[in-house]
Amino acid sequence: MALTSAVSREAAWELLRRHNRDPFHLQHALTVEGVMRWYAAELGYAGEAEYWGITGLLHDIDFEEYPEQHCVKAPELLRSGGVAEDMIRSVCSHGWGLTGAEARPEHPMEKVLFAVDELTGLVWAAALIRPSKSTKDMEVRSLKKKYKVPNFAAGCSRGVIERGAAELGWELDALLEKTILAMRSCEDSVNGAMTAVNG
Repeated sequence: MALTSAVSREAAWELLRRHNRDPFHLQHALTVEGVMRWYAAELGYAGEAEYWGITGLLHDIDFEEYPEQHCVKAPELLRSGGVAEDMIRSVCSHGWGLTGAEARPEHPMEKVLFAVDELTGLVWAAALIRPSKSTKDMEVRSLKKKYKVPNFAAGCSRGVIERGAAELGWELDALLEKTILAMRSCEDSVNGAMTAVNG
């Protein structure tokens, strides 16, 4: 049976905005949402794309207000917005081994979220220093060069990214390539949404 969301995308966005105001956090949430939707289609879960996307949108809901309780405070905030327990578990699983969250990624969607969360930040940092400031002309080769520089986007844990690839059973290059493609697919919509946010 396909995973279905108990909350609409509109309600999820409103809930996120209630607890997140920093444009950086909103852009990250929108990016991860778009990336998750792409992966749902890519991996044969197109019927669950809404669920995958909303989980991605809400994954850091508690980070801005409660950074020290990340993935611990999230269930309370999500329940207040009518989010169902299965999605709450999925959201919290991306903090496995990193925060106080105990849920280990099990469903392919949870494994993808764990793998791409940090990686999207690194890809975007690499895009911003390109002349195009875009992922649309980025190649894996150039991303790997940045990936290997420890102080580049140092907040994006290479260890977590590599653990995520291993959980999926993928080579690192495959994860990098797919995530670049996923970010290309949603770059314009994310930019449009952020233009509206910044008004």
